[in-house]
This record gives sequence, C-alpha cells and structure tokens, in this order.
Amino acid sequence: MISSLLLYATIIATIGFAITWAISLRIKNYGLLDVTWSYSVALLAPFYAFLTPGCSPRKLLITTIGIAWSLRLGTYILLRVLRHHPQEDQRYESLRASWPSPFKFLLFFQLQALVAVIFSLPFLFTALNPNPTLSTLEIFALSLALLALIGESLADLQMQSFKRLPSSHLQVCQKGLWYYSRHPNYFFEALLWFAFALASLHSTYGWISLLCPLLMLYFLLKVTGIPLTEEHAVRSKGDAYRQYQRTTSPFIPWFKK
Repeated sequence: MISSLLLYATIIATIGFAITWAISLRIKNYGLLDVTWSYSVALLAPFYAFLTPGCSPRKLLITTIGIAWSLRLGTYILLRVLRHHPQEDQRYESLRASWPSPFKFLLFFQLQALVAVIFSLPFLFTALNPNPTLSTLEIFALSLALLALIGESLADLQMQSFKRLPSSHLQVCQKGLWYYSRHPNYFFEALLWFAFALASLHSTYGWISLLCPLLMLYFLLKVTGIPLTEEHAVRSKGDAYRQYQRTTSPFIPWFKK
C-alpha cells in the first residue's frame, strides 16, 4: 500500500508542479514554485487520510494541522508574489542568470515535486497507524506542531505589520519575536516539521520521517533560508542589519547580547 500511495502522490505532485512551471513561464515569475510547494501538503495529507485504514481521530488531527499550515503559508507567499509581481524573488533572478533555458527550470520544478512528496511522509505514516488511542508522544508532538504553527504565523504577522511602516525599508524589524531571533519564522518552521516527524514515530517506518526536519534544517541554515535572506538584508540595510546580526540570535529565539 505504501508504494502505491507514494506512486500516486508522486504523479499528483509532478503534474501540479509542471502546471506551475507552465504558468510561471507564461507570467515570467518563478516565485509560484514556493506557493505550490507550500500548498502540496493541503493536497497530499487528506489524500493519504482518505485512502488509508488508520485511526480516524489521529488522521483528522494531523491532517487538520497540516492543512492549516499549508494553506496559511501558501496563501501568505502567494499574496507576496502577487504584491511584488512582475518583480521576481531574488533567488529566482539569480537562477535565471545561471539557467537561461526554461527547461532547466522544469527539471528544477520536478525535483521540488519529489521533495514535496518526501515532506508528505509524516502524514502518510501517521495515517497508516491503526492504534485507536493516541500515545503520550503523539499528543506532545501534535501540541508542539500547533504551537509551532502559531509561532510561525505570529512571526509573519509581526513582519507584515513592520513592513507597512513608511521607514521600514531603512530599518530592521525588531518587533515581538524578531527581537529575540533574526529568523523566528524559520525556527518555528523547523520546529513544526520536527513535531510532524515525532507524531509518526509510532507508525511502521515512521522513523523515515525524521528525514524531513533534517532536510528542512539544511535548507534553512545552509541553502535558501538564512544565507540568502541575510545576504539581501545586508545589501539593502547595511550597518543597521550588521548591528542586528551582532546582537541577535540567528535562529533560536534568545536574549540579546
């Protein structure tokens, strides 16, 4: 059953990301990739829940939290893309310079489709768990996921509120959670995937889900998260952001130096 469900999920994801690539090519904005990636959980999590024989309350809980995260983040990114269009995210502008052929982007989109399937694994394994009662670990994990969802949402709201200020382009956001971390949204994102992985550990093969938070940490800390975001922030805000870097924790919320 697992192999069949993963095959169907992969087909769904590759078709969805191919359509996104075609639309992105048409409007000349590859930022839609992040939107589709975020929305993928809202599609795959209920797909697994509907087709698996696991415990319904467990499936309902993790699927609901997964859909809430997916729709909130996907819509947040979509509105950001639309607000800045036709200006494209700097990450994709840089890739355009390296990949002039749109077909390289098609391969990149399909790679992201496979990554989306990997990140759907906690929902698959949790949905397959037939145990009728939630364990203490599962209750803790789902509570942690809910806390992380609230934290990430609050961080994004605080940043949106700051960006509405006329002087925001010259200053650094240090409101709320941003006072204690330079990237609280990334911290809670990583925490959320750690919680999803924990929720699936009592399922057969659930330990494979630990790949998700490890991959997320790698992406956030080493690839497209903090490195690119801070590079852009230093270019746009200069010494103000350098001072912020010297005094504020880069990831885990903590007290100022």
